[in-house]
Amino acid sequence: MISVTTSGSFKNTESFLKAMQNLNKTILRILNDAGRKGVQALARATPANSGLASDSWDYKVGAKDGVYSIIWTNSDIESGFPVAIMLQYGYATGTGGYVQGRDYINPAIRPIFDEIETTVWKAVTSA
Repeated sequence: MISVTTSGSFKNTESFLKAMQNLNKTILRILNDAGRKGVQALARATPANSGLASDSWDYKVGAKDGVYSIIWTNSDIESGFPVAIMLQYGYATGTGGYVQGRDYINPAIRPIFDEIETTVWKAVTSA
């Protein structure tokens, strides 16, 4: 027979476990907020001729086994190739020329990454 005896309270443990339970919801909320801000920042920064590429940004947030993710997507495809990638990295023309890419994604999204880092860190350390 095994017997366990304790004195005192489990109040701190219960508080910690409750905070950890709420942390998942908090992180998902933070990522969804960042996703919306990222879509706006990417849309503003996307070089626009037709406006379709800048209007085609979206995001997805996921969580699985304690791993959280946020993915920004762009659905503007021309001739089977993503326009956002062509604008970012450049592309060859049909006549043998090359159009130089322009780094617009990284500068637009960097402040969003910084905000995610700061906000999630605060949520985790205050839980």
